[in-house]
Amino acid sequence: MKFYVATDHAGVDLKNWTVEFLKEKGYKVEDLGPYDKNRVDYPDYARKVCEAVLNDEGSHGILICGSGIGMSMAANKFSGIRAALCHDAYTAKMARAHNDANVLCFGERVVGEGVAESIIEAWLKSSFEGGRHSQRVSKINQIC
Repeated sequence: MKFYVATDHAGVDLKNWTVEFLKEKGYKVEDLGPYDKNRVDYPDYARKVCEAVLNDEGSHGILICGSGIGMSMAANKFSGIRAALCHDAYTAKMARAHNDANVLCFGERVVGEGVAESIIEAWLKSSFEGGRHSQRVSKINQIC
């Protein structure tokens, strides 16, 4: 599994931690920036990750900002992206299992490294259940 990861200026520290955490787990990771804390606009980085995920079948994205809200809103504008704002392991698990989410969002000002680790671990251990959820995901995909 490959991950594309990006943030805005409010999530650089947690992005850097996330990239290293995934690499230590043996995943391929592409850090799409930014690489410092100078102010940037989160929609620009959401675009980078979403376009990469859409062009690389089977890959996933992680978007981080201060709260995770702006990134999730921007990401969900892309047809084929199902971005989930997760604050704990349960929401990450359900986002994968029931919603087939392909982009994970969280906020550096909301979760620390320990919670981020549990969110990512739950994401990695979960997969789409299909079944009754397939029809619902199909309906989501038809909206955009």
